Amino acid sequence: MSRVGKHPVEVPQGVEVAVEGGLVRAKGKLGQLSFQATDDVSISLEDGKVVVKPTHDGKQARTMWGTARARIQGMVTGVSEGYTRELEINGVGYRAAVQGKSLNLQLGFSHDVNYPIPEGIAIKCEKPTSITISGADKQKVGQVAAEIRAYRPPEPYKGKGVKYIDEYIVRKEGKKK
Repeated sequence: MSRVGKHPVEVPQGVEVAVEGGLVRAKGKLGQLSFQATDDVSISLEDGKVVVKPTHDGKQARTMWGTARARIQGMVTGVSEGYTRELEINGVGYRAAVQGKSLNLQLGFSHDVNYPIPEGIAIKCEKPTSITISGADKQKVGQVAAEIRAYRPPEPYKGKGVKYIDEYIVRKEGKKK
């Protein structure tokens, strides 16, 4: 039995949730998101709470029960509060700046890397060495952060590269004489 799925999703003030069959739409101050559930779960709206229940007792239905509930919770949180991921840039001459609808990264290559900012995502650079990615869709925010980090992942000898703010880089000892 799912420990996640049996708890209903609370809908906070200022968020509208509409359930039509397996399609769930959440609308709030930060935008609108939707999720299409499989036929293994039934979703209903009961007195301000979204309730997810499995339609049968198979393994797939129990799996999708917790998954659907977690996705709906993520949508509701995203349209009301939003999600944020922070990146830090370490290295001499490494910097980032937002220019219009793209993020300009100088990461030690012979050229600048221009990353187009996707729809629904906001990127800010308070300092040239920090990037803040925010948006309503948790998956999209994480994907954008991972793509930016992938241009120059942190290396273990000097710690140069793009890393998450809460990431710890295991350092290696350099060569000896």
